Amino acid sequence: MRTLLIVLTVSFSNFLSAQTDLNNYKYFVVPKRFEAFRKTNQYQTSTLIKYLLSEKGFNAVYDDALPPDLASDRCLGVWVDLSDDSSMFTTKTTLVLKDCNGADVFETQQGKSKIKEYKSAYNEAIGEAMQSLDGVDYEYTAMEAPKETLTLSFKNDVRSLKNKEIAERMEPKGINTDKVQRKAPKNQNPMVVQEATTENQSYKSLEPVPSNIGSKNESQVAENGEIWYAQEIANGYQLVDSTPKVRMKLFKSSNENMFMAQSDEKSGIVYQKEGQWIFEYYEGENLVQEPLNIKF
Repeated sequence: MRTLLIVLTVSFSNFLSAQTDLNNYKYFVVPKRFEAFRKTNQYQTSTLIKYLLSEKGFNAVYDDALPPDLASDRCLGVWVDLSDDSSMFTTKTTLVLKDCNGADVFETQQGKSKIKEYKSAYNEAIGEAMQSLDGVDYEYTAMEAPKETLTLSFKNDVRSLKNKEIAERMEPKGINTDKVQRKAPKNQNPMVVQEATTENQSYKSLEPVPSNIGSKNESQVAENGEIWYAQEIANGYQLVDSTPKVRMKLFKSSNENMFMAQSDEKSGIVYQKEGQWIFEYYEGENLVQEPLNIKF
C-alpha cells in the first residue's frame, strides 16, 4: 500500500511539473513531415495532430507558417516529434514535445493499433497517445527573461554589474546619444527594432514572411449551394448529391466530430468547426480548407 502511494504521488508530481512546463510555451509547432515518414503529411498524421492539439486548447501551428514572434524567437514554441515504434502487426506511436534546444519537455503515452490499413491505424494510435494531454489545464504564461550580468575589470578590481548600472555609470554627461527605439502599439508585435547610439547602430525587420499554405476563398460546394446527404455505411458515412452520386466517403475516428475523408481525387479529414463542416486536404504542398454542406 505504501509503495502504491509513493508511485501515485510521484506520478502526480510529474504530471503537475509537465503541465507547468507546457504553460511556458505559446505555440505548439507541428512539422509538415515527421522524420519517421518519407512523405509530407503521410497518412494525414500532421493534419490529425494539429487538429487534435487545437481541439485540446493548444495554439498549434505548422512549421512552415510560423507567426512573426515565433519566427524571431523560436523558444516561444514547443516542437512536436512523432516516435514510430511500429512492428509488423501493431502500429505504435508516441508524441514527444521538445523545446528550441531539443530537450524533451513532455512525452505522451504510447498509442497502439492493430488495424491493418495504415491511415486508420495511425489515426487510432495517435488518438490514444494524445489522451495523455486530456488532463492538462493549459494556459500560456510568458517566462521572464533572465537579466544578463557583465563582468568588468578596472585596475585589477573585478566587479559584476547589471547592464542598467553599467550604462548609467559609463554614459558621458551632457552628450545626446539620440537613442531611438521604435515600439509597436500595445498588444501588437513590433515590425521593426532599431537602435542608433554612439556605440551601437542596428536595424532589424520582424515583418512576417508570406507562407506557402494556400486556401480557397470559396469551394465549389459553397458556390452552388449543393447539399450532400450522409448515408450510413460500415465504419462511417457516404455523402451523395441529389443525382444521387457518391461524392465522398467519411470514416469514423476517435473524435466524433472528425472523419477521415476520401473522394475520387482527394483524401484528407472532415471536421466540424463552429457548426460548419470543413474538408481539409493537401493540394501539392498547399493546405486547402473547403466548407461542406452536409445533411445527416
